[in-house]
Amino acid sequence: MVLTDAALRPVTRGLMYNSSGFDDEATRIAAYAPDPHITRSSGSDLGRMMRLQSEDPENRAVHMLHQGDFITAKLIARGGLSDHNNALKSGFDPVTGQWPSWAADAGVRIDLLPDVKPTGAALSRISPQRAAHFGLSPDAIVHAGTTDSIAAFLACAPLSSGAAVTSLGTTLAVKLLSPDRTDAPDLGLYSHRLGDQWLVGRASNTGGGVLLHFFSLDQIERLSRQIDPDVPSTLDDYPLIKPGEQFPINGPSFAPRLTPRPKSDAAFLHGLMESIARIEAECYQTIERLEAERPNIIYTAGGGGSNAVWTAIRNCGLSVDIQTPKATEAAVGAARLTHI
Repeated sequence: MVLTDAALRPVTRGLMYNSSGFDDEATRIAAYAPDPHITRSSGSDLGRMMRLQSEDPENRAVHMLHQGDFITAKLIARGGLSDHNNALKSGFDPVTGQWPSWAADAGVRIDLLPDVKPTGAALSRISPQRAAHFGLSPDAIVHAGTTDSIAAFLACAPLSSGAAVTSLGTTLAVKLLSPDRTDAPDLGLYSHRLGDQWLVGRASNTGGGVLLHFFSLDQIERLSRQIDPDVPSTLDDYPLIKPGEQFPINGPSFAPRLTPRPKSDAAFLHGLMESIARIEAECYQTIERLEAERPNIIYTAGGGGSNAVWTAIRNCGLSVDIQTPKATEAAVGAARLTHI
């Protein structure tokens, strides 16, 4: 996120999506926002915006731009536009089409907030200068974008209710398409609007990063051949590299559980894989308990999906058909935005 002037020149530093520590801003938001609400945390996007406002004492800023908004603005040579997905965590409500009515009272400069359009909507022709620079047609249309993880979902899965994508990368992320909106801010669970449907999901701090903390890729491949996925592990781990979990447990100080470690490295890896698979199942079960759609097919993105033993272990715990998608790159999903 960055604040810019009318010519799209940054007037503040940029803050990354995982920036945090906006405790003062969170306190001000909490005095006005409903409880629970997606903006009520020390790492919220709205708190990030308020911190940037404080770094613009002369009020030179004209636009607040999320990362996707900044690229869009450069392509069409004007700012002030965003999309349903990028704007959600800043407090925009895709149902009412409004920014929070209490935002100004909390100290937000509402004049900086963008005009938010549905994801995939046509915005404008590309600017002639940008078209010439990139060798594109001057008639090319720029569409409202999305986030990288949602674009990855669109690359993997069809837009049918019950389709789900598990991203087994450094962390574990689940996303499920449903006809109904499901939000549980106390669990960090929220829904993004995609056309007439909702993409509900959240990330856990467990995932492949824990495996790579203990083993190299070559070791994982070699040890996997020693694991029988049909025989349950005797371990009951909660694999985390450091304290703190987001989902299905919302616990900033939640501690890892990785002991006792067996003497056999293969047995330890088996326990880690099975525990991560159990957490994945608990993520989907939590979503289902909140009256959202139950997954009827799960596509796997990320490097973990290439491990056949891990996939077999997940199959046992999920009881849902697991598929490897033809494409997983976010760029493919972005190209599909105009068809949602």
